[in-house]
Amino acid sequence: MAEPFKVHILGCGSALPTLRHHASSQVVELRDHVLMLDCSEGTQMQLRRSRVRFTKLSHVFITHLHGDHCFGLIGMISTFGLLGRTAKLHVHGPEALGPELDRQIKFFTHDLGFEVVYYPVDTKVRQVVYEDRSMTVESIPLEHRVPCCGYLIREKASLPHIRREMMDCYGIPNSQVNNIKNGADWTTADGEVIPNERLVKAADPVRSYAYISDTKYLPGLHEQLKGVTTLYHESTYGEDRMNNAEKYCHSTARQAAMVARDAGVGKLLLGHYSSRYEDEQVLLDEAKSVFDNCFLTNEMDVFDV
Repeated sequence: MAEPFKVHILGCGSALPTLRHHASSQVVELRDHVLMLDCSEGTQMQLRRSRVRFTKLSHVFITHLHGDHCFGLIGMISTFGLLGRTAKLHVHGPEALGPELDRQIKFFTHDLGFEVVYYPVDTKVRQVVYEDRSMTVESIPLEHRVPCCGYLIREKASLPHIRREMMDCYGIPNSQVNNIKNGADWTTADGEVIPNERLVKAADPVRSYAYISDTKYLPGLHEQLKGVTTLYHESTYGEDRMNNAEKYCHSTARQAAMVARDAGVGKLLLGHYSSRYEDEQVLLDEAKSVFDNCFLTNEMDVFDV
């Protein structure tokens, strides 16, 4: 059974606060990691509602320095201090955020009790900004009114599964499981060599999640997202407000679907809705006219990647 890879929607609205939607923030659970994508005002309260444990959050990835994507960061950090956090919190984002966050921490918190480590991200290039034994996180350059990037989270390939019935058939001890998962054959007491492919089943497919934050429509973006399992792409406007999309460097739902279609992704999640829409169904309908397997996001939704 595949390890968990889930996306929790904490907020899916745009800059103007409404009573229906919080601004942008998501939590991604991948295996034993908890990551945050953007941290708008009120994110810590949404995190409580999601029932994802505060203490498990290790990395925060900020896409750009508009308030609806980062105003909640200092408040969440302060609360972590009040809760007695001791583990480091790793924050990744545009270079200009680093010194500003440091000033806020010094001004608003005292004896925080844990270290906040900041990693500047060059939003103009695609690069690995975090990597460990189970995943990579890459930046994806976007075009907005300020420096901005998205993030692509990709799990690393897992080892193949053991065929338990074959292990039992040949009396292979459990001590050899790791060797066989790593490609070893098995030689019986009679000298018969059992090839590895008879002892294992294919590994789980590698899964990936792309978070494409605020950006104008980029016709070549799909090249950066080929074969992504699940894509979140901002869809602030419908075709009725194309002028707004172009003016403010945002995308329409139909344009998001064009990226999903051209990239050959598994499914598309829509979000970052303009407050002008009281019913986002029109956005979903426009997206589905181009790419059928797409979904509206709403607060507290959980999607399996």
